[in-house]
Amino acid sequence: MDTTAAQFPYPWQRCKIIHLVRHGQAMHNVEGDINREALLSPHLFDAELSPLGLQQVDRLRKEVHARGLLKRVELVVTSPLYRTMQTAFGVFGSESHGEGAAISAVNCPEIMAVELCRDKMGVRPCDMRRRVSECQALFPSLDFSMMDGEEDSLWNPDVREPDEEVSARMAQFMKWLWTRPEQDIVIVSHGIILQHILYVLGNDSHPTVRSALCKRFSNCELRSVVIVDKSLMGSDSPL
Repeated sequence: MDTTAAQFPYPWQRCKIIHLVRHGQAMHNVEGDINREALLSPHLFDAELSPLGLQQVDRLRKEVHARGLLKRVELVVTSPLYRTMQTAFGVFGSESHGEGAAISAVNCPEIMAVELCRDKMGVRPCDMRRRVSECQALFPSLDFSMMDGEEDSLWNPDVREPDEEVSARMAQFMKWLWTRPEQDIVIVSHGIILQHILYVLGNDSHPTVRSALCKRFSNCELRSVVIVDKSLMGSDSPL
């Protein structure tokens, strides 16, 4: 069998390495596993990490340091929900994610909050975000310049975001990601969102590859993939 038939050279500047990280276990995961109706409870608003989730973040931070990943990553993009920001700073920030820490940007990559990669929106209070000013007080070194506004105007109390809209949002997010100059990027988001990203990226992959890529994420799982801009060489607007 000629394996070279499936090998293609691409210029490095047309490639990115993205590291996909699901947030650590959060309180809505704990309560939702017991009773799905709990996800409708207002007390789970913008759910925070559970004690186990904090331990998972510690373990992943040690793994990231052991692999030398922190030295290579140029940008960390995070969902603006509290559990993902806790995970992003706990793993990739310069300090522990404990109370009053995880706020320094010294000797760590830029961390940016982006609405496009937040969790599936609507109905569930755990997927509604805090005001930007509250988030800034908790994470003063985080870049909130990509946020749509102070209040969460995207969350609808009556309508859950359809899967088709989530997929369209992820396609938009990936187009934005290609406009970034960084080549080694972390995305800290939510399980369903990361799966949608991989579905978008793996559209033309072999079914067995796509199946392996898009399997469900565990809490605080990290998966790294190389993505290639296969639009016309020299185009300023990658597909």
